[in-house]
Amino acid sequence: MVIEFPNERIPCSVFNRASDASVAAAREIAELISEKEERGQMCVLGLVAGSSPVNVYDELVRMHRRGEISFANVITFNLDEFFPMQPLELQSVARFMHEHLFDLVDIQPCNIHIPDGSIPKGDVAEYCHQYEQLIRDCGGIDIQLLGINRTGHIGLNEPGSDRATRTRMITLDTVTRTDAASDFFGTENVPRYAITMGVGTILEAKRIKLLAFGEGKADIVAKTVEGYANTTIPATFLQDHPDTHFLLDESAASSLTRSQAPWLLGEVNWDSATIRRAVIDLSQELGKAVLKLTDADYNEQGLQDLLAAHGNAYDINLRVFRHMHSTITGWPGGKPEHAKQVGDRPGHRDDIFPKRIIVFSPHPDDDVISMGGTLIRLVEQGHEVHIAYQTSGNIAVFDEDAIRFAEFVEDFCNEFQIHAPGLAELESHIDEVLRKKQPGQVDSDQVQRIKGLIRRGEAREGARCCGVKDEHLHFLDLPFYQTGRVKKSPISSADINITLDLLRRVQPHQIYAAGDLSDPHGTHRTCLSAILQSCKQCELDAWYESCAIWLYRGAWQEWPPHQIEMAVPLSPTEVAKKRAAIFKHESQKDRALFPGSDVREFWQRAEQRNADTARRYDEIGLAEYAAIEGFVRWDGQSGIEL
Repeated sequence: MVIEFPNERIPCSVFNRASDASVAAAREIAELISEKEERGQMCVLGLVAGSSPVNVYDELVRMHRRGEISFANVITFNLDEFFPMQPLELQSVARFMHEHLFDLVDIQPCNIHIPDGSIPKGDVAEYCHQYEQLIRDCGGIDIQLLGINRTGHIGLNEPGSDRATRTRMITLDTVTRTDAASDFFGTENVPRYAITMGVGTILEAKRIKLLAFGEGKADIVAKTVEGYANTTIPATFLQDHPDTHFLLDESAASSLTRSQAPWLLGEVNWDSATIRRAVIDLSQELGKAVLKLTDADYNEQGLQDLLAAHGNAYDINLRVFRHMHSTITGWPGGKPEHAKQVGDRPGHRDDIFPKRIIVFSPHPDDDVISMGGTLIRLVEQGHEVHIAYQTSGNIAVFDEDAIRFAEFVEDFCNEFQIHAPGLAELESHIDEVLRKKQPGQVDSDQVQRIKGLIRRGEAREGARCCGVKDEHLHFLDLPFYQTGRVKKSPISSADINITLDLLRRVQPHQIYAAGDLSDPHGTHRTCLSAILQSCKQCELDAWYESCAIWLYRGAWQEWPPHQIEMAVPLSPTEVAKKRAAIFKHESQKDRALFPGSDVREFWQRAEQRNADTARRYDEIGLAEYAAIEGFVRWDGQSGIEL
């Protein structure tokens, strides 16, 4: 059901989980296909590649296999394609569509239309004209499926594209090429051009469904839905379409006013979380400490309903201040009785000390980047700390590093006259494969293993820097990751069983896991899902009753203060120790193979985010620290996909 808000210029449906939104989109498409089939008509679909529609295509394939729909009466037109691009290349839209949909259903090949990135450049203009004519000859597009990137382009209509634009070749901007860099193993390998349907072409579709999932889409969704139509954000032109509908998960909708400040739109349920958010936002908006806010401040900022429901500003301020103060602890694993002082907040199961703790790290450096200071604290305070590295992270190692390490092994063996059977053949293979490797080409198994060993050694050194014992390091190498490509396999029972085995062997009192779900490649989300599914199977285990799950962030984003439930302050010395641990990951130092949209190094991002969290705590009137690492306790109910 679409709930309309007066400030939203495009109807939006917000789903608890991204998969629910995808199923809703797939069912609407399937219903239209069936309706058209009953009337003896063709159904014309406008399709899009990328991560957002994958679950839509998966659901359509499932429905087809169950005999619920046929694609015999379906004609498709894809939005765009890189140029130049051969259809069978790993990064091509054509290959993506065939792998995810076309090869799995009964669509007629002659009814599939994807912009051809392999034609001569001189023929593109005429080709685009013919593409437009084909759409018109088919009666226009019945449903157009869209995604959106962080600049607000639809198709590949970059900022500056007018609402009247038609199918054409376009020069890709830096942001788009940076976002695509991981698929091409470097920005320098991303094509500079693309063929895309124009904004005007898209707006002629009878219905438009735009999918957006994850925190990384939140800001651009809010600007598109609540802002005015403009060429800077081409997606805003969808406001002019009579039947456009956005399907969002809660994360992608989190910057909409209905989520950020619902009290500005009407009556709200003033629960503790909403009060906390409103008061902290008010404090930051006015630049005043929480305890200095007045009744007048509340009234002038539209929070009079909060005063009416919960009393005067003094009482509300004190309630929020005390809560935020209670989140601060230098003892993340709990405080033993002998160290407790008057006024200390009780921790979860303080009666168990020291604790067994597992820190799950999706990539080999997420542990130290995101919670290195807390990790050091836990070890120094006497807890039995284990680190579980969930994936090898091997695709994020540069080829030259693999060559350098292979050469070192050869030189080492020669220097000490160590006979290593097969070494010469391996060296020859590495040299031949990597020196002749094409951009985006999948590494051989041997190369993947070498790169994995490089990252394993770095992880081991980083953990040692934090004081974690070697015997407490667990390299899980979850199977879903081992594709050699940015695109990973779906999570499977093998991933769950590996995780489950570790949990039952260690029987931890605390679990730390990455809640940093804006990771552009989805590895963090998949790794968290593996943990939570495994924990679900442990719910009846005796040890699990005493276990708390804490979610950390830091590599891609940070928890906002109103969400933080445990804030671990770091001194300048601890910040320096954390940095030293991050620096052990030399293959990720100076430049990372997959930096995402942030050009800073990971240690710089982490330090800035930790410092910003500390600054926000200071600004609302709490103690001033050099840095703070924030955590949220898993409640078992959020919309994370399991």
